[in-house]
Amino acid sequence: MLISQNIPTMKNNIKYSVTLSFEEIRLPPFEEILVLGKNSPHGKTGISKSFDLLIPNGFEIIDTHHGNVDCVFVNKRILAKMPKEKILKILETNVFPYVSEKEIIKVDFKVNISFTVVEES
Repeated sequence: MLISQNIPTMKNNIKYSVTLSFEEIRLPPFEEILVLGKNSPHGKTGISKSFDLLIPNGFEIIDTHHGNVDCVFVNKRILAKMPKEKILKILETNVFPYVSEKEIIKVDFKVNISFTVVEES
């Protein structure tokens, strides 16, 4: 929701212009994957402890040896659908090259599974 309003005041003819927006958030503020840069301000241990409090046993930490990336937090629901090696391969190609060493990157990672069933008589 976005609210914008001009508020006139009598003292010294000062006008205030306020732009305000707000939205509902969820904790943690991401649901699928979090990529942690090697020198991000929040370390792997601190983030891991936070997640254990918010969503116990909800994420797996996968250490990486890729440039600026220290580790990846992956929701276990995704790991139930797709092997972590495939997930890391996708991230290494499409996300890791754009991560700086001090960043924490939220990745929306939706997995759709489809089957083609062919029956023979």
